[in-house]
Amino acid sequence: MATAVTALAAPVVAKYGGSSLATPAHILGIADHIAAQRADGTSLVVVVSAMGDTTDDLISLAASVSKRPDARELDLLLATGELVSAALLVMALHDRGVDAISLSGPQAGILTDGSHGRARITGVEPTRVRQVNRKV
Repeated sequence: MATAVTALAAPVVAKYGGSSLATPAHILGIADHIAAQRADGTSLVVVVSAMGDTTDDLISLAASVSKRPDARELDLLLATGELVSAALLVMALHDRGVDAISLSGPQAGILTDGSHGRARITGVEPTRVRQVNRKV
């Protein structure tokens, strides 16, 4: 789970799944939507998944180099898909004059139980998101 943070008061949390981020054109459309919300004064925390079939592609890639990929390493590999989406979305937001940064799940304060391959969120420490939200 990766996060893009934009400015102002108590934020609205918006989640965009893989199919809504499937292509660069989709990402640009989401950036337009977010920019319009920000122009109306809405503070946002945006959570994104990996683009389109990226997760499936990364799982196939892992299977091509390992018969039994280590769960921790597979989690790390899959997280790269979310990071790509977050970074691309923030780039598109910057082009629209919207201040934003991307954060990984751990950077955003998402805590999990450490069960690689099936981790559950155990808590959220929003300090970093709040700090960033005040700056952007």
